[in-house]
Amino acid sequence: MKAAVVKSPGAGFVIEQVDLDAPHPNEVLIDVRAVGLCHSDLTLASSDLGFAMPAVFGHEVAGVVAEVGASVRSITVGDHVVGTLIRFCGECERCLSGRSYYCRNSQRTERSTGDSPRISDADGPINQAFGLGGFAEQALIHENQLAVVPKELPFEQAALLGCGVITGAGAVLNTAGVGRGETVVVVGAGGVGLNAISSAVIAGASTIVAVDISPAKLDRALEFGATHTINSGVEDPVQGVMRIMPQGADYVFDFVGSERVAQQGLEMLSYGGGLYLVGIGGKDVSIHVDAMTFMRNRNRLESVYMGSANLKVDIPYFASLASRGLLRLDELVTETIRLEEINEGYQRLKDGSAARLVVTNPNP
Repeated sequence: MKAAVVKSPGAGFVIEQVDLDAPHPNEVLIDVRAVGLCHSDLTLASSDLGFAMPAVFGHEVAGVVAEVGASVRSITVGDHVVGTLIRFCGECERCLSGRSYYCRNSQRTERSTGDSPRISDADGPINQAFGLGGFAEQALIHENQLAVVPKELPFEQAALLGCGVITGAGAVLNTAGVGRGETVVVVGAGGVGLNAISSAVIAGASTIVAVDISPAKLDRALEFGATHTINSGVEDPVQGVMRIMPQGADYVFDFVGSERVAQQGLEMLSYGGGLYLVGIGGKDVSIHVDAMTFMRNRNRLESVYMGSANLKVDIPYFASLASRGLLRLDELVTETIRLEEINEGYQRLKDGSAARLVVTNPNP
């Protein structure tokens, strides 16, 4: 099959023929129909962060089931499925209590060291990034990383459910549990932040403030339901939030991942308010907390992984919201490209000439 392979950090994506193994008992073979271009894939492909190379990246995967392993029970041939970074065993106490995103045994979704690799070529094994490897014509994925979605949902929209949607929407609805009449600040109005804004509307938030440096993104935030916007390149965002909400915000969601933004987020909080860290910063990003003030104000600081989502339940749920127009997935996809255009696509994302790109594969 054809796949976009990264040979070494920074070498770019090379389209070549690779071999895909047959499904093991709990694995599912899917024909990839769409896969989103996410910045985290590019970061790992471009930097020497200890990630094994060569590798096939692409974690926002949607496709059609072509074959299932002998032990697969929840998925059948012909199903439309979405892949996600969440991996779970389904047997530990965390999985059984509904917190599969905190599974202690996620390695059980991987093949053992002595097993044949899922992806290989004439030179040997190829790392399947995150157990997904969607930048290819087909993908071999453990059933516990897949959720079934309605066949009416377009693949390019479905692909976003597995990362951007469950992360943004899940942070608001699952992790934070935003309620009616409460106030929200979303810092970073990209694709994930827009899903957070839509979900804050669904939750009944009374005030939703979007913060970004891009006027175009702020305009889109208003379209997705923000009640106010702050251009942090022009106005101090803390002062801007306090101008709109003198008591501060009940919830601040940081989708940027920088030290400065996180510190500003703490300063935006109301009494009893919480800061939720969603964006991924570098290893040297630190947050300084005045413990006395933090405790006196009864504030909370929490990291968010994949929207605290139970993928088998939440992905179909978010798909149903999208089908009713409550999550505006069609407006998140700005363009589709071919697999061969992946390097150009990432360059356009980097220079800002495109907002959200999805690789689509035609029907075989």
